[in-house]
Amino acid sequence: MILVNLLKINKLQVHSPSRDAVQRLLEAANRNIADAHITEISAENRFDAAYKCIMQCAMLALWVNGYRTSTSQPGHHQTAIQTLPTTIGLAQTTVIVLDALRKQRNVSDYEGDPISDQAVIECIKQAEQLYQNINVWISKNRADLV
Repeated sequence: MILVNLLKINKLQVHSPSRDAVQRLLEAANRNIADAHITEISAENRFDAAYKCIMQCAMLALWVNGYRTSTSQPGHHQTAIQTLPTTIGLAQTTVIVLDALRKQRNVSDYEGDPISDQAVIECIKQAEQLYQNINVWISKNRADLV
């Protein structure tokens, strides 16, 4: 997926994040992973916290490449996830899993479907891996932002 093409159709906007903004979003993503591990809260809230981390990491991947999603456009979560192979070189097989989690989140949020324990476990696992990947990518490619 070529980011310039997404810019042309208004799915993305040019963005220059500050070091402080990147650090705040990384810290927020880390807090969401921690929250997802709190077993005293519902599966839905644990899933939401892990999914929020995934989205924060996907947004960071765009930011550090000079873009952000156009949140006024529908599908900005999908856009952020599907650009991960381009922004940080994430494997397409992982993007498929992340997109399935996005769809699960939509069904839960908008139709009230329950979240299974297995979905929570997978979402946390994916959030932790993506958080690690974005940290490594930023350290190697945008050390000015860490």
